[in-house]
Amino acid sequence: MKISEQQVTTWVDNYVKAWRTGAKKDIEALFAQDAEYHELPYATDWIGRSAIVEGWQSREEWQQGGWEFEWSILAINGDTAAIDGTGTYAELGTFANLWIVTLDGRGRCVMFRMWNNQIHLS
Repeated sequence: MKISEQQVTTWVDNYVKAWRTGAKKDIEALFAQDAEYHELPYATDWIGRSAIVEGWQSREEWQQGGWEFEWSILAINGDTAAIDGTGTYAELGTFANLWIVTLDGRGRCVMFRMWNNQIHLS
């Protein structure tokens, strides 16, 4: 299966919405039942939609004070997209992200890999 730029854009827009709302239904809509979510350099390995929802909701405090997210598509290869993002959190600082996202035929993520690097501004 080949995904389009529009499918990736829709998925990321819905990801940002779900991160803002923290609503179970918004998070579930992003991920297939057996999806995997891996975040490095942290030891985050959430396997299955329920674990992903629980993991996301456990991070609600990260959003205190507000946050912004800017992103762009780096590449699309078949069913997988590479996404460059920068998250700026009032309480946590700024993080550069690289996401590798594999979508299924329904536009749900089956494999999510994120590399997080905190940016130290002087």
